[in-house]
Amino acid sequence: QVQLVESGGGLVQPGGSLKLSCVASGFTFGNSYVRWYQQAPGSTRYLLAFFAINSRKPTYRQSVAGRFTISRNDADNTAYLEMKDLRRSDTGVYYCNSKFEGQDIWGQGTQVTVSS
Repeated sequence: QVQLVESGGGLVQPGGSLKLSCVASGFTFGNSYVRWYQQAPGSTRYLLAFFAINSRKPTYRQSVAGRFTISRNDADNTAYLEMKDLRRSDTGVYYCNSKFEGQDIWGQGTQVTVSS
């Protein structure tokens, strides 16, 4: 079964850190894109960080640049999003996204709540 599974979310205080994981099964990332999105409560899904097709150079949304780091381990078929200096506005469901054989693949999401 082709799927992505995110994990690592939770409740964290402002200024804290979390590291999210996204494991691909049934396919490999290969040279496809790997993207992390945030969907805040009552909002649309925003692209936060990604590796473009055939690229290992990360790109970030301005609001997370310098605080978030996207990485990937192709040997384990896992992508990561390391988040530091978290803010209340970072609260939301975080999704991993990639593509395999023309099919856009999404995970089920992992909840991140930044609150004191």
